[in-house]
Amino acid sequence: MIPVQLDIEGLYSYREKQSIQFNALTAAGLFGIFGAVGSGKSSILEGILLALYGSTERLSDRGEKNSMLNLQSDQLLINFTFQAGKNNSKTYLARYEAKRNKKDPEKVDPASHTFYEKSGSDWVPLELRAEDIIGMKKEHFKQTVIIPQGKFREFIDLTPGPRADMMKELFGLERFDLSGKTGALLREVKDEKIRLDTKLQGLEEFTPELLAEKTELLNKLTTESSRVESEVKALDEQVRQLEKFQEKHANWTEFRKMRKELLDQKPQIDKQRILHQEFITAKNHLRPIWNQLQDLKKDREKYQISITDSLRFEAEFEKEIKQLEIEEQDLKQKNQNRPLREAKIRDLKRVIELKKLQENLALSQAHLETLKPSIDSLTTNQNQLDKKAHQLDQELESLPSLDAAQLSDLKSLQRQWTELDEQISLQKKALAQLDKEGNSFTQTITQLRSKIPGEFVDENEWQLNQRSKVSEVENMRENTLRNMGLYAHSHLLEDGKPCPLCGSAEHPNPLNAENQEKEAQQIDRQLTEEKHALEEISQLIQLLKEQHLHLENHQKNTQTKGNEIAQLEKKLSMVQEEISRLGIENSIRLTEKIRELESSLQQRESILKTQQELRKNWQINREKLEKEQVAFQQANLKKENLSSQIQSKEKDLYDPTFCKSFFSKEIQEIESGIAKVERDIENAQRDWEGKVAHLQEVKTKQTTNQTDLKHFRSQLEQTESNLHLRQTEFENLKIEHGFQDEPRLIRLFEHSLDAEKIARDIQQFDQRLALAESRISELEQEKEVTEFQEEHFVQMQAKYHLLKSAAEESRNRAALLQEQIKTYQEKLAEKILLHATKEKIEKRESYLRELERLFKGSGFVKYVSSIYLKELCNTANLRFMKLSKNSLSLEIDDDNTFWVIDYLNGGKRRLLKTLSGGQTFQASLCLALALAEKIKALNQADQSFFFLDEGFGALDRNALRVVFETLKSLRHENRIVGIISHVEELQQEIGVFAKVELDPDKGSQVTYSY
Repeated sequence: MIPVQLDIEGLYSYREKQSIQFNALTAAGLFGIFGAVGSGKSSILEGILLALYGSTERLSDRGEKNSMLNLQSDQLLINFTFQAGKNNSKTYLARYEAKRNKKDPEKVDPASHTFYEKSGSDWVPLELRAEDIIGMKKEHFKQTVIIPQGKFREFIDLTPGPRADMMKELFGLERFDLSGKTGALLREVKDEKIRLDTKLQGLEEFTPELLAEKTELLNKLTTESSRVESEVKALDEQVRQLEKFQEKHANWTEFRKMRKELLDQKPQIDKQRILHQEFITAKNHLRPIWNQLQDLKKDREKYQISITDSLRFEAEFEKEIKQLEIEEQDLKQKNQNRPLREAKIRDLKRVIELKKLQENLALSQAHLETLKPSIDSLTTNQNQLDKKAHQLDQELESLPSLDAAQLSDLKSLQRQWTELDEQISLQKKALAQLDKEGNSFTQTITQLRSKIPGEFVDENEWQLNQRSKVSEVENMRENTLRNMGLYAHSHLLEDGKPCPLCGSAEHPNPLNAENQEKEAQQIDRQLTEEKHALEEISQLIQLLKEQHLHLENHQKNTQTKGNEIAQLEKKLSMVQEEISRLGIENSIRLTEKIRELESSLQQRESILKTQQELRKNWQINREKLEKEQVAFQQANLKKENLSSQIQSKEKDLYDPTFCKSFFSKEIQEIESGIAKVERDIENAQRDWEGKVAHLQEVKTKQTTNQTDLKHFRSQLEQTESNLHLRQTEFENLKIEHGFQDEPRLIRLFEHSLDAEKIARDIQQFDQRLALAESRISELEQEKEVTEFQEEHFVQMQAKYHLLKSAAEESRNRAALLQEQIKTYQEKLAEKILLHATKEKIEKRESYLRELERLFKGSGFVKYVSSIYLKELCNTANLRFMKLSKNSLSLEIDDDNTFWVIDYLNGGKRRLLKTLSGGQTFQASLCLALALAEKIKALNQADQSFFFLDEGFGALDRNALRVVFETLKSLRHENRIVGIISHVEELQQEIGVFAKVELDPDKGSQVTYSY
């Protein structure tokens, strides 16, 4: 991220709008923002944070905006233009605006926070946030890009866990969290392995040996099938020829049979020929006239009968009309008495109602008599239940009082006693085991101490003595090396001339190079031996320390275990004392006491249960009694109501004298009489109306009959005349066609002869006889047809079918075997492929299991994070060692904790918190620069930006100069560094800067050094 421009208005001391143009500042590589304390320098960084993340370092956006807004301003407006993205190629605008509430100026309305991207000359709104654009959260941004005042050492002060999380989020290390993917792949592999095992189980029966057996059997079947097929082919030709002769022989036999049958039928056919000819003549010439004669005779007979019937009907109509007139007068008189009869019916219906009410009254009286005993019985039962409940209450009061809490306490004490006994037993067993282990540690320490030479008091004295030997040998080695260095100048010595080192003019015994080299080699061997001995002593001391530590821990454990046993025994004693205070001597008496209390409790619960059941029965009996009493009251009320209705109905009777005799009769008998009279009334009305209609109908029929009689007499005369004429014509036709025998002619007329069918039958007979004669003559020309033997043909056919079936079966077996062989080959190939696949799957499964173990619990991510931190530490050390004059360096352990290596004290490690304030600033600066460099590489940017607020006050003049030189050297690394400070030395060293001054009237004002 590279800043371009920042516009601030209404933030803290910025009353008027101020624009900070970063282009000229960042072009210098190293620039400053200077000003007095409280002038508004740090507000620039807070403005950037507010524009990007919506909150500042000192105040949050929620609930504290009114403190951000300048007291004399109505709005807070920040526009921050910056470059970001890959190689900082895109330009963005972050806008933050908040206004005072118009109604309540003390409050600030919710702020609007938006982002834009520059596209050409336009700004396009974005839905993205700063985390998406810059690629880091606010907390990480403050630790790597803009470091607010007082937050410079925040990255160092992070605990290992949050520091690793920060590295994970900054560098996208979640891509190394492969546990989920590995688990999914492992599950897929397991499922695939199960699938392969299932398939292989289904292929166990398919083996190469079985395939070879089936192949050999197929070869045998193929040879046998070829032989049978040739035999079937030869026999098939013979059977086909015999089938042709069989068919012709059958035809010859059939036609001979048909000719015989036809010749037998010929006399009957000839008779039908003659009958057919006579029938046709009679039908066409005589039958029509004969039919007319028969119709005229029927008409004459019909008219004669109709005249007779009409004469008879005329007498009957006269007699029936007289009778109907008499009956009609009787029915008319009967209908005139209808009102009097209906009044008597109404009285009889009231009699029925009175009888029903009297029956209901008797039933009500009987019901009342029935309810009285039931009510008396329920009342007695209720009194008995009350008495029994009183007895149970007395029994419950006679039982000794029982405290359920006491029983619960006793059971709890018994359980504690048992549990404490068991725990004490287990702890004593563990203590015995610890004693055995303590003896083992003591023996080991004794064995190790036995290796210390007797002349030394302890191992430390032995180690000091060995160190002094090593020191002596090292001094001897330094002297020898010094002499060998002097030997390099021995060739310059000349007698009479002074020595360059001591000034002596005499050189009696110059150094011998060969002796010095031998002595040096001997000393080196001795030094190696002494160091090895020192290392063995150190290892022995370390083992002794470890054993002493183990023994000490064991003694602590033993003591702890003893204390635990004592505490348990104390608790047990307290439990026993509490039981004793209750008057219980031992655990046996405690058990008996619990049983007594439980028995008493059970007896009390039994009585309470009986009481509960008794109350339930009492309630049920009470409800029944109340129900019966209500029923009695309702029955009594019903009885009084029925008596009142009977008195009212008796007053409504029209003819009491007539009704008096009916009270002794049954209701059904009265209802039957009423129904009979009602039907008689209805029938009288209906019969009178029907009789009138019938009389009118008979009179109409009488008139019609007289008309028909005249008509029938006229038609009879005409029919007699036509009959005489047709009879004469029929006699002339008989003579003409030779039918003198009239009975024979009548039989022909009455004959049910189907002339067309007989003609077709005669024609078909002639055609079939001619066909039979022709086919017999044709077939008898072949000798094989007449001499054909069915038995020989059947034998040949049976032999053919048997052989054909054998061939077919052989082919089917061969085809089935071929399919089986094909299936076996496919299954064997599949089996081989599955075995190979399974081996690969098993190998992959083993790899994935190992990867799953490695990636479990984000272990790989933590490992990669530690690598990034170590690289970060190595990069920071390049500057930190320079700043500390090669006296200090940073180191990170496997737990991601920072340590300091102090080279002035033998390269020993010490905690980072032991550094001074200036040294901590130097270390923090180096780490921050290293982290910024890594992020620069991550964003593939050619420039990176780093802003530091204060932090230089803890440095002395020399350290400040070194830091400043370090910051200036960053310009050669294409970095941009901004510094906010009030330290005058820095203002003198940095040529390009912006200066912030606080004007009492206008607020903070920004000016530039250029």
